[in-house]
Amino acid sequence: MMIFALNLILLLAALALCLPVCMFCLEVFLSLFPRQRPTAGAIVGEKGTLAVLIPAHNEALVLGRTLQMLMPTLPPATRVVVVADNCTDSTAEIARQHGAEAIERTNAQQRGKGFALQFGLTHLTQDPPAAVVFLDADCQVAPDTVKLLGQTALSSGRPVQGLNLCDPDPAGGPLQAVSALAFRFKNLVRMTGLSRLAGLCYLTGTGMALPWNLIGKARLDGNVVEDMQLGIDLALAGHPTLFLPEARVNSPLPQTQKAASTQRTRWEHGHLSTILTQVPRLLLLAIQHRRWNLLCLACDLAIPPLSLLVAMYTTMLLITTGVAFVTSQPAPTLLMLAVSPLFFLAIAAGWFVHCRQIIPLRTLLVAPLYMLKKLPIYGRFLWDRQRAWVRTERDLAARTPV
Repeated sequence: MMIFALNLILLLAALALCLPVCMFCLEVFLSLFPRQRPTAGAIVGEKGTLAVLIPAHNEALVLGRTLQMLMPTLPPATRVVVVADNCTDSTAEIARQHGAEAIERTNAQQRGKGFALQFGLTHLTQDPPAAVVFLDADCQVAPDTVKLLGQTALSSGRPVQGLNLCDPDPAGGPLQAVSALAFRFKNLVRMTGLSRLAGLCYLTGTGMALPWNLIGKARLDGNVVEDMQLGIDLALAGHPTLFLPEARVNSPLPQTQKAASTQRTRWEHGHLSTILTQVPRLLLLAIQHRRWNLLCLACDLAIPPLSLLVAMYTTMLLITTGVAFVTSQPAPTLLMLAVSPLFFLAIAAGWFVHCRQIIPLRTLLVAPLYMLKKLPIYGRFLWDRQRAWVRTERDLAARTPV
């Protein structure tokens, strides 16, 4: 009886793990087909002006370079508003020197990107634009990104997310390259697959746009992954986000170990917290309202970060194999083995089609070390979860072209 109960538990656990693995594989395989370029959207200017909103907390080190690249690419009459949020440096002055509006906010009790964005949106209500494009203070923006995001938001009436990448610095080392690979799988490979499967995607914080009439539906606060939560809330309200990979932004990965750990902890803990709170909610609403896109969004959200997913799968396979050897009950192991060819084929195919020109094959050899270095982050989620927004320290690392 005990053996039967043990194997039943393992079988259910293996099934629970195989479902997100299968969703991951489906998204990757759907992403492999060529994409048709979108038709031209509304002409910015005919349907109103754009505003670019940039939250900035002590960004004097990087903001000038960002604005220097951004300003020449903007459509006529576009406003650029920089929110100098709790700054103790020259962020506001640098913004004004480069032709942007700078508004300053000081509130030591409410720190975080969400609060800064809400302050900027409140400022824009004095003279509302037709659409707002959101950018980070340290990102590189392709020449047509703001125009494409604005046109698509105006013509579709939907939130729009561009392709937000963190490609590795040539001198960043193999672990940074693995981090960039995981980022590409999340924001390019899986996002493409989810968009084709359900016609929606997430918001990722930079390189995104909202029509002004949806701004009132934006709930921005101190959530450590306010962008992901905003995309979910808008989808629930009937405004799913449109994926537009032609609009590209690229943000540098941290060069120091401390900064990289800070950034990964915020992302991973925020992602895992969102899984726990939002997946049951999305599944329930998808069933109640018979909405396919919410079901797909829930299934996608249930996929853990790639390094954690691989670690969980490998661990479960070892456990079920060991138990099968002792009990002669192979069902959980067979279930795990049944999906393993698809899983590793999906990773290989996603790398080959979408990543090989940026991230060399030898990078995959250090992926196990990268996973081991991230295990403490996942462990701290259980006993020391990060709940407050913490800014990643900046550096002057070289950035790859968009």
